[in-house]
Amino acid sequence: MAAEAIALDGFLDEETVPGDVHDSTARFRLTVSPTDERTDEMILPCSVADPELAHAVIHDLVPGDKLRVTGYLRLPRTPDEPMWLAITTLAVLETAPLLSDPAAVSTAVIERYGPYVCYFDAEDSGEVPVWTEAGVWVGHAGDPSALSELIEQFEQRHAAGGE
Repeated sequence: MAAEAIALDGFLDEETVPGDVHDSTARFRLTVSPTDERTDEMILPCSVADPELAHAVIHDLVPGDKLRVTGYLRLPRTPDEPMWLAITTLAVLETAPLLSDPAAVSTAVIERYGPYVCYFDAEDSGEVPVWTEAGVWVGHAGDPSALSELIEQFEQRHAAGGE
């Protein structure tokens, strides 16, 4: 039985990397979160073998981009082989949010954590504002180490039907 292609939506959380010295292949990790539950979130290694698509992946994508990928899941045959998605098509659904002030780029960063968006500013008080990708306010984490606890509390409130 031939493998069937699957399509997944997810976020690019890290820089892409070339798969070879000629940049004719590429690799990246896609964070897939089909629900708002963090327990459903998965990080899936992906590879691109088409040279044109690999060039676009390496040079055009940035962390925070929301992608739709189609490809074939390659399951390991032995315990020491990795699992990955061999990408055949890729579309950018949303580009990563960009900071409007070029001077702030060196001190401020917007990062995605699955369906959450966080704003880190090195020159600020250290508090980290957090929203869902849909723009719903989650709250302030006192510092980056408190992000997980803030997101977990938010998810528990919403699972219980609270606002």
